[in-house]
Amino acid sequence: MLDWLKIQWSEGTQLSFGTLALRMTAAWIGGCVVAWVYRHTRGRDADSPSFPGTLVLLAILIAMVTRVIGDNVARAFSLVGALSIVRFRTVVRDTQDTAFVIFAVVVGMAVGAGDLNVALVGLVLVGAAAFAVRQKATNLAKEENAHLAVRVGIGHDLEGLLKGVFGSYLTYHQIRSVATARKGVAMEANYQIRLRPNASPAEFIQALNQLEGVESAHLDRNGEPED
Repeated sequence: MLDWLKIQWSEGTQLSFGTLALRMTAAWIGGCVVAWVYRHTRGRDADSPSFPGTLVLLAILIAMVTRVIGDNVARAFSLVGALSIVRFRTVVRDTQDTAFVIFAVVVGMAVGAGDLNVALVGLVLVGAAAFAVRQKATNLAKEENAHLAVRVGIGHDLEGLLKGVFGSYLTYHQIRSVATARKGVAMEANYQIRLRPNASPAEFIQALNQLEGVESAHLDRNGEPED
């Protein structure tokens, strides 16, 4: 049995259908392990509930791409050209999510290249590391920064207008971006904020909306919006 598996995982220019099926299945299993680790280490901090499923698909697709490219440089450049037309507009807010994307990519690449040892060792070590830092991340979750978008009419002093409410409800705030909206008749500012421990998100938004000049306010706390 072990000899058969070694033969199936040996590198070759042309792989049999059975070998390809075995590698794709291994990539699927590896992707499921990555997704499982993600679910149990990120939990409610995850930006999207569909992200774990994306990790599984990514591992399989990367394994397929690795087999298609092989040692052919021309194919590699062709693939880069084909994928350059894709535009990814979803921003990954947490660096740990980016790490899990790389995790799935490397596992899929290792399986596709037939290097099962790298995939297995990587799954064990990276998975253990993710669980090791889980407690620290959980403790910091209570102080996790939220994202606030505020739209005010042109002509208002943004900082002066929001200063009072920010001082009452926030322990930290930092402006990230400012842009005009509604064809220049309004201004939208995006902040990274941290609410006080006893502050109510709903009351905070209500206080902002009651300010003269504020047209709208949107608070996003780990994927749970407040308007």
